[in-house]
Amino acid sequence: MHRGPKTAVAAISAALTLLAGSCSTDTTPQVDTQAEASTIPEAFTKLPSTRAVGDCAPGSGVTAQDGVITIATDSPSYRPWFVDGDPSNGKGYEGAVAREVVEKLGYSPDQVHFETVDFNAALAAGEKDFDFAIDQFTIVDTRRETVDFSSPYYAVTQSVLALKNSPAARAKSLADLAPFRLGAQVGSTSFDAIAQTVQPRQAPVSFATTDDAKAALAAGDIDALVVDIPTGFQITANEVKDSVLVGQFPRPNAVTEFFGLVLEKNSPLTACVSAAVDSLYADGTLDALAAEWITDTGGAHVLD
Repeated sequence: MHRGPKTAVAAISAALTLLAGSCSTDTTPQVDTQAEASTIPEAFTKLPSTRAVGDCAPGSGVTAQDGVITIATDSPSYRPWFVDGDPSNGKGYEGAVAREVVEKLGYSPDQVHFETVDFNAALAAGEKDFDFAIDQFTIVDTRRETVDFSSPYYAVTQSVLALKNSPAARAKSLADLAPFRLGAQVGSTSFDAIAQTVQPRQAPVSFATTDDAKAALAAGDIDALVVDIPTGFQITANEVKDSVLVGQFPRPNAVTEFFGLVLEKNSPLTACVSAAVDSLYADGTLDALAAEWITDTGGAHVLD
């Protein structure tokens, strides 16, 4: 199916409905099989019971540093998620979402601190020096063994990029990609999607960063690169010369495709942050931010 930014965010409606039903029972609710609820990962039924947004305001004592909320992102940061490499400026989709969340929680800009944390380190088990991390973290049930996730703030699919003169650029289906050498950032669901959805004949190549993966694509060291589709549009438009977006993965697929904020396991902030995200969905803010910052993905070819 095709979704632009607005409908990608609107797909979260089914997830939020399911979440509301899960707060009072350990049994996964029945869902309308005609709805898009089939794309909801099981993890969405495991959030803690809801707290009010104001329960985590400055002075509540629930943040790592009282009176300050600390947000983690990886570096470098990219459009359309952040702008000018500065997550604190409130620009880009995730930069704007982060700002809206902390405002909902009652923190002013001078009470917000950003720090750089590696993508995989943010997902690792153990105590965190940050209150939440935002960096295109897909909600996957196995990750919940080590961290908490907020309610979802964006629904996304993966895309495939190739150099325009590469045979991989002519792929029309996932099966057409099977002969090629594919790569993605290590630890990402883009990398998981190669094995689980494309199932290539060659072992996928992992890279420490998306920058490394882009360089490998430009140098011809891999035939195609897998990234989330908003990032894919940005790379082909501005970052890797002569690259093209071959297509997007079908929805649903074997890998869940909802982004959530990452928090320390059993964080007292999790329910507050989820409530803030839920309210941003309910009042239309997430739709508005997606329309402002994210390219419409509806016209991208679906690799069925």
